[in-house]
Amino acid sequence: MSDKCFVDTNILVYAHDRSTGFKRQRAQMLLEQLWDSGKGVLSTQVLQELCINLRRKAGNPLPVEEVRRLIREYSTWEVVTNTPESVLRALDIEIRYKTSFWDALILQAAEDAGASILYSEDLATGQRYGAIQVVNPLLDPAAS
Repeated sequence: MSDKCFVDTNILVYAHDRSTGFKRQRAQMLLEQLWDSGKGVLSTQVLQELCINLRRKAGNPLPVEEVRRLIREYSTWEVVTNTPESVLRALDIEIRYKTSFWDALILQAAEDAGASILYSEDLATGQRYGAIQVVNPLLDPAAS
């Protein structure tokens, strides 16, 4: 595996939703590091979910033009494209690890990218899925 870091949708949403307080600050810090290092990876699923969440579910929904700008910016990262084969492999991951299908599709994309870290709030921090380790960058290290 490499030092690539796959970023789940929730981290991106926190970084761009002005209503998320300290989570926004932590998410922004992480994303700045990933921009600087060039290690960030996303998938088409993440970009799709980001559109919906920022426009409809965010505490302060963003206008479509702002979302369009963000999608263009994140499209400069490595983006894993979901294919029919991706969906079939995600089904296997869902069964093997007893996750939701959507989390399995994220894990499958991270695996396809060769990422060693998955930044997410949805899966248990420290949990390993094959060569991928989940890290929740929103947790306070002092509280651990």
